[in-house]
Amino acid sequence: MQKKPNYIFVIGGVLSGLGKGVATSSIAKLLQSRGLVVTAMKIDPYINYDAGTMNPIEHGEVFVTKDGLETDQDLGNYERFLNVELGADNYMTQGMVWQTVIERERNLEYHGKCVQPWYHIPAEIIRRIKYLGRKSKADVVMIEVGGTIGEYENLIFLESGRRLKIELPNSVLFVMVSYLPVPSKIGEMKTKPTQTAVQMLNTAGIQPDFILTRSSKPIDAKRKEKIAFFCNVANEDIISSQDLDSIYEVPLNYLKQNLDRRILKKLKLKSRHLAMRPWLKLIEQQKNIKQRIDIALVGKYFSTGSFTLSDSYISVIEALKHAALANNVKINFTWIDSEEIEKGKLPLEKLSHYAGLVVPGGFGSRGVEGIIQAIKYARQEKIPFLGLCYGMQLATVEYARNVVGLTGANTTEVDPATKYPVIDVMLDQKIKLAESDYGGTMRLGNYRCTLKKGTLAYQAYNQPGIVERHRHRYEFNNKFRQQLEQAGLVIAGVNRQRNLVEIIELADHPFFVGVQFHPEFKSRPLSPHPLFRDFIKLAIRPNKNPA
Repeated sequence: MQKKPNYIFVIGGVLSGLGKGVATSSIAKLLQSRGLVVTAMKIDPYINYDAGTMNPIEHGEVFVTKDGLETDQDLGNYERFLNVELGADNYMTQGMVWQTVIERERNLEYHGKCVQPWYHIPAEIIRRIKYLGRKSKADVVMIEVGGTIGEYENLIFLESGRRLKIELPNSVLFVMVSYLPVPSKIGEMKTKPTQTAVQMLNTAGIQPDFILTRSSKPIDAKRKEKIAFFCNVANEDIISSQDLDSIYEVPLNYLKQNLDRRILKKLKLKSRHLAMRPWLKLIEQQKNIKQRIDIALVGKYFSTGSFTLSDSYISVIEALKHAALANNVKINFTWIDSEEIEKGKLPLEKLSHYAGLVVPGGFGSRGVEGIIQAIKYARQEKIPFLGLCYGMQLATVEYARNVVGLTGANTTEVDPATKYPVIDVMLDQKIKLAESDYGGTMRLGNYRCTLKKGTLAYQAYNQPGIVERHRHRYEFNNKFRQQLEQAGLVIAGVNRQRNLVEIIELADHPFFVGVQFHPEFKSRPLSPHPLFRDFIKLAIRPNKNPA
């Protein structure tokens, strides 16, 4: 008889961006370390079917699962903490739910009943949650509800959690992640916003079992007592979640406050001896690292008003951190807006101060010429370079123009009329673009790649074949392959099923690698991705401070 899963909902209070995804991942990690089978689901309340059509500046990185669903970046956190590969069933949007309910109504699956939002939509949400629990054979399903308490659009998901609690009273818990501000002119930690958030949650019929108090400082006993009294939560179930140097310290912070034991007690679950030694060693190593290197990320999804949005490339940043740990260094990151290079506001010579240059993925023509200039400088000055997806494509364009001599070479994404389309849209994608069929139609998810012996890629992976995740419409144009190879471009990896170039390299360079896929999605704290690991390894040198 299959075990019955338990469900833990993680809900945000006061404001967004508190780190619900990290909190969900950290609780999941602790329970996993207690010997439980744990999986996680993200629920996003928007009507978009998936995250693929959203602007990364507005929404952050689009994470791609192994089976090709474009999801919220929090699934990346779940995978990195749990060291698992998740799939489409681990993600849900309001758009998905409504589409399913409408399709079922059209197919007469409701047998002529009046299909109502407040009844049938929660029923579909609960069905999806339960299905994930059964499919994954989980002891615990973590469910992160996007948005903040009080927002109209996530009420339907809170209602679903309330109903599931009624159905399974001993198997459902609610965790609220809330913010405790410390106004600079007052200097006192304020609990009133959290009290108000809990009251709003109560109006949805939900009482939190735990409150994780996010703040710049640990919560003191007096504030904890106040929250406990006004929010009807036990003192020991109010968990201080202050700012830490690394997100990977969060599980240990919870561990010190017995959050995992409290959850196990409430759910009446037995556990094995805690298995966190590798994680503890990782954090200890991280704290003791002295050497730093400077790495520049050249992209175009950094700015949002007057602020820098690193969430656009969160998996890349985390993969670089994992690789740095493996090489016993830390990274000073610099975000370089490629438009600043284009406009001449940032001299290319500034790039000489960096130990390595990374060009992450992207779309469209904005800032492209600035990226190409940066790639050329890294190639000529022998600065270690790693190009991811669009970064690989633009490295191909740069080489075609400046080494092969194909003046005006380009990707047809930027210049459809280019005489030398060294990067071109795939034939099946041309049909989709002509029909404006954009959502979920790129080359997505896992694909195989065969590596060429003697290359940097082969040396990094140390095996002849790999599987990596993709997200793109445009490909290396094989019509120019022979010409580019004769000029010195090394084709280090190919998808043999469709004869698609996956990896390019330069032989006369310390590290110049471009990959069509997204290796950052498969990097883990305890098992860094081999390409990122070797990139950092070859970037380590006497550090220079950026001017």
